[in-house]
Amino acid sequence: MDSVFVMPGTVAAPRGGILRDPHNRYETVREALSRIDKAARDMGLPNISTRLIEHNDTSDRRGPEVQYLEIFAVSIATHHMLVAEGVEPVAIVGQSIGELWALAAAGHLSVEDAARLAVARSEVLTRQSWDGKMLAVGVDGRRAESLAGLMDHPNLVLACENAPRQSVISGPRQLIEQVERVADTFGWPSLPLDVPHPTHTPAMAQAARDLRATAPRVPYGTGRWRVCSPWMGRDVGDDDPVDLVAGALTARVRMLHTIRELHAAGADAFVECGEWAVVTKFVEASIPGVRCVVPLSERDPVEAVRALAAESADAGPSRPYAVRVPVPAGAVATAPVAAPPTRVTVPAPTAPAPAPVSYVAPATPAKAAPAVEAPAAASVSVSDGLDYASVLAELQTLYGDFLGYPPDLLGEDDGLESELGVESLKQVVLLGRVSDQFDLPDLRSNSSLLSVGTLRRIAESVVAGRAEAAGR
Repeated sequence: MDSVFVMPGTVAAPRGGILRDPHNRYETVREALSRIDKAARDMGLPNISTRLIEHNDTSDRRGPEVQYLEIFAVSIATHHMLVAEGVEPVAIVGQSIGELWALAAAGHLSVEDAARLAVARSEVLTRQSWDGKMLAVGVDGRRAESLAGLMDHPNLVLACENAPRQSVISGPRQLIEQVERVADTFGWPSLPLDVPHPTHTPAMAQAARDLRATAPRVPYGTGRWRVCSPWMGRDVGDDDPVDLVAGALTARVRMLHTIRELHAAGADAFVECGEWAVVTKFVEASIPGVRCVVPLSERDPVEAVRALAAESADAGPSRPYAVRVPVPAGAVATAPVAAPPTRVTVPAPTAPAPAPVSYVAPATPAKAAPAVEAPAAASVSVSDGLDYASVLAELQTLYGDFLGYPPDLLGEDDGLESELGVESLKQVVLLGRVSDQFDLPDLRSNSSLLSVGTLRRIAESVVAGRAEAAGR
């Protein structure tokens, strides 16, 4: 059995006492925790392992640096427990800052250097003090990117592609709150992420520069295991560790792509080096039926690891694993995501916003399309005639200007989404423009024009609506 170890990024602070048993059982775990404690003390921080070994309480909220180091301690301890019981990975993958844990687990970095780099990263992000937020949305990356693009802000971007129906958008807090309202209107489940530092947006460019300028340069070893980088879209080679961590601050994380490439190359088990199923939830959603193990979430973690080791032994030696994850187009780009040529303002709700829905919950039935306001294009004029042909011609011009198509290529019976690739959110904007153009306020809430949208149906609705208005 070919196992991939996955390291979570920024998750909730671990429970007290979570590492008591691994600490008591394994010398390698004790050594790793001792080294993290020493690095923490050298940086003026409290011992990291004490609460994780001795106490059963929750985190005492000692700041983001301690939270990051606690997450690191749990990940590296789980890794050592697995290896001590005979489970070795064919590759290690980290989510966001989890890539730093992966480098340390693989032996590319010392535990102390990884701890120091994690703290340096946290400190530059705290100094920048950016008022941002991250939002998980239960849709694919394409729809999430369109949703972010509608707000037309360079720092509001698709940050993570985690699973077929789980994406993360990162951006300014006020815009993220607007995105959440639009997602709720569409029935798309969403969940604000409680992270100390929102990242993976061009807004972090200054923090990345500061990290490169101030972080201590660390020696880089050859490592024992392969490390795959979801933001670079390839294996880590001789890349500078500080540049790796700094580059990730502004880049998109493509976990879905990396998981599927590893599975295609032969990986048939994914093991979470964390307290709960976080990355393995993405794995299960991306590759149905694949084997996923989260030892620390089991009643007896050691027994769970030994069972996995027995399965690996029964499966025989792992096959050679030289396949490198290819670089997807734009994987390391930090430029803003291209947005439609319009600025969209989402009106504030007249009632309190509903509580966010967990991004793993089933989607609720879609509601009527939101009242998205956008200024009418200056190049489109309202014609005096309201016959079908003249309305269709104006629609072809309006849609063509927005989408970048010559008007004569937009057939009246072409499906807007199925044939022309116009995502539902762009259709909302366009239908709002049509509503304003022909003074038909009810048109923007006609959801049937979005579910089976063609220019013929929209033109017929305009003609009928104007006729009805004239007869009043």
